[in-house]
Amino acid sequence: MSTAVVSVPCCLCAASSVQGRRRWKLPPPRAALVEAKPIPVPSLRGGGGAAGGDDGSSGVPVLRVRELSSASALRDRADDMQAEATAMTRAADASVYTPELLVTKYGSRPIKVVRRAFEILAGLGSFAINLWLDQVKGQIDQNQRLRAIQLRKTFTRLGPTFVKIGQGLSTRPDLCPPLYLDELSVLQDALPTFPDAEAFACIEKELGYPLDSVYSSISSSPIAAASLGQVYKAQLKYSGQIVAVKVQRPGIEEAIGLDFYLIRGLGFLINKYVDFISSDVVALVDEFARRVYQELNYVQEGKNARRFKKLYADKEDVLVPDIFWDYTSGKVLTMEWVEGVKLNEQEAIERQGLNLLELVNTGIQCSLRQLLEYGYFHADPHPGNLLATPDGKLAFLDFGMMSETPEQARSAIIGHVVHMVNRDYEAMARDYYALDFLSPDVDVTPIVPALRGFFDNALSSTVSELNFKTIVDGLGAVLYEYPFNVPAYYALILRSLTVLEGLALYADPNFKVLAASYPYFAKRLLTDPNPYLRDALIELLFKDGRFRWNRLENLLVQGKQDRDFNAKDALQPVLKLLLGPDGEDLRALVIKEAVCVTEAIILGSVVESYNLIPGFLRTFIPDVNAPGPLVMKSAEQESMLELRAQVLGIWELLRSSESFDPSIFLPILQVLQEPEARVLGGRVVGGITQRLAARLLQQVLREPPAVSSPSF
Repeated sequence: MSTAVVSVPCCLCAASSVQGRRRWKLPPPRAALVEAKPIPVPSLRGGGGAAGGDDGSSGVPVLRVRELSSASALRDRADDMQAEATAMTRAADASVYTPELLVTKYGSRPIKVVRRAFEILAGLGSFAINLWLDQVKGQIDQNQRLRAIQLRKTFTRLGPTFVKIGQGLSTRPDLCPPLYLDELSVLQDALPTFPDAEAFACIEKELGYPLDSVYSSISSSPIAAASLGQVYKAQLKYSGQIVAVKVQRPGIEEAIGLDFYLIRGLGFLINKYVDFISSDVVALVDEFARRVYQELNYVQEGKNARRFKKLYADKEDVLVPDIFWDYTSGKVLTMEWVEGVKLNEQEAIERQGLNLLELVNTGIQCSLRQLLEYGYFHADPHPGNLLATPDGKLAFLDFGMMSETPEQARSAIIGHVVHMVNRDYEAMARDYYALDFLSPDVDVTPIVPALRGFFDNALSSTVSELNFKTIVDGLGAVLYEYPFNVPAYYALILRSLTVLEGLALYADPNFKVLAASYPYFAKRLLTDPNPYLRDALIELLFKDGRFRWNRLENLLVQGKQDRDFNAKDALQPVLKLLLGPDGEDLRALVIKEAVCVTEAIILGSVVESYNLIPGFLRTFIPDVNAPGPLVMKSAEQESMLELRAQVLGIWELLRSSESFDPSIFLPILQVLQEPEARVLGGRVVGGITQRLAARLLQQVLREPPAVSSPSF
C-alpha cells in the first residue's frame, strides 16, 4: 500500500479511455523550475491504447534518457515563460473577488440568499441543539463520536466554505476532543467526489486537447478530494513523468460567493453592534475571501508554488513539487507527483523510520523563514498539505492560499519577542505602531498596564515554556479592550502558526513552539544587520549600563542549534554598529565593559594560576589572595572570576561552531585598522591603565595590616 499526494492509499484502476478521438500533437512538457526527469513508473493501463507493445512489455512507453536529455538542453527560461504565459491565457477568465460584484449579484436574489441562510442555520442549529440535549441528559461523553460525525457531515453538506472551517479545527487538539479531531481530519482529503466524467470533460475543455493526447494513463477515480477540487494520478504521454492532476469542482464559485456574501453581511452587523470586537470584521472577511478566490485560479497557484520553491526549497529537508505549465489552466493543475504520508499520521511515519518531531521542527523552521525572513508564507498548512516523504523530507502542497508579511512587521515581530523576554512592556506597546495595529496618534500608555498584568503572570517561568495559544489568548484579551485594528495578514499568520502548533501537539502534548523557535530568533538577532534588530539586540544585552554576558551566552547556545548560524556573521555587524556614526552611546558602554573584561581576564588569570600552584611551593611566592598590592575582597574576586569564565565560555562557543574559521577575523582586523577603531582601542587601553593604576594607588595609600606568621 502506498500513500501519495495527500497520503491516502491509492489503487489505480484502468483509466477511462477516450476512444475514437483525434490525436493532437502537444508540445513536450515543461517543469516550472526543474526539468522533469524520466523515472521508473508503475505499469498503468491507460487510455489511448498505450497498454503494451510488440516487445512484450506491459508498461507505458517512456522517452529514452538520451532523447529527454536532448530536449532538456533546449529548454530555457524563455520557453518556460512562454509556457506560463500560455497557461495564463487559458486562465484569463478566472474570477477575482470583488465585494461590489457580490452585492450586485446576490442583492437582487433575496430568495436564494434566504434559502442559503436557512440551510446554514438549520445545519449548525441542529448540531447545537443535539449537543445541548446531550449535556442536559449527561450523555456528552457517550455520544461524542456521534456528534463528531454529525459535525463533519454538516460541514460537508454546507459546502467548501465550512469545509475549510472544519479543516482548521481538525488541527487544534487544544480546542477539540480527540474524537472530533479524527472525524474532522477526514475533511482534509476525503470529501465526497464529483463525477469523473465531469472532471475529464473539464480537463479537455481547459487544455483544449483530448484526454488521451495529454496523458498516457490516468486513474479512473480520484486519489483524493479536497474542498475546492479533486486529484487524479496520471502519466504524461510525452515524458512518462508521473503527475498529480487537480481538477476544480464544478459550480464552486457560486457556492463560495453566496457564503461570503452572507458572512460579509454578518460582519457588518458585528462591526455595528458588537462592541467588544474592535477589529474590522468585514476587512478580515474580504481578505480571507480574496485568498479563497485566488485558490480558484490554478495558474495563480502554480505561480505561487514556483515562488515558494525558489525561496524555500534550497533546504535539503524541504520539497516543493514542480509545475507543468503546458498542462495547467485556471481549473486544471498538473504538478509533480509526491509520495508521502500526512504529518498527523504518526504511526505510519514511524513505520518508515522517520521522527515526527523532527519533521514538525522542519516545518516550524521553514515557517519562521516564511513569516520573518522573506515574508511570503503558506497560509493553509493543514496536514493534508504537509507530507513526510520516504527519504525524510517535508513536502509542501497546495499553494492556493498564500499571504505576505510586510517588511517592517517582520522585524517588529522579532523585536516584540525580545521586549517580551525583557518584560519591557512600554516597548511592547510601541511595537504595535510598527505592526500597524495602532495609528500613530493613539496613546499606548493605557495599554502598558494591561500587557504587564497578563505577561507578569504568564512569564512566571520562562518564555520558552509558553505555548502559542496562551500568548494568542492573552494578547487577544488586550486587543479586544483597546482600539486595535488587527491587519488581515496577522490573522493568516495566527492561522498558520496555530495549525503548526496543533500538528506538534499530536506528537508531543508538551511541545512548545516558542522553544523550538528560539534558535531562529537567536540567529537573526546575532547575525541580521537590520537596524531594528540591532537595536533589539542591544536592548537584550545591556541593562542599567551593564553587559549581560549570560544573555549573550544563551543566544550563542541557541543560535548554534540553527544550521544556518555562522560565527562570522555574528561578529561583523556588531562591529559595524559599534564604529558607526550613531554608535557613541554604545561605544561608551562597550569601553566600560571592555575595561572590566580585560581586568577580569588579567587578574583572574593571575589568581587562578596561583591557586593551581601546589601548596608547598606557595611559601616562595607572594600570595595574591593575601593583603598586597592587588588585594581584592572575596566577593569581588568571585565576581571577577565569574566574568572571566563567562567570557572564555563565549569564546569557546564561537570557536566550537561548525562554521568557525580563524580567517573570519581578517575582516575584523581590517575594520580595526580604521581610525574610529584605533580611537576606540586607545580609549579601552587608557581605561584599563587608569583602573589598574587606581587599584595600585589604593593599596599603596592604605596602611599595610600586620602579616601573621605562616602556620603548618
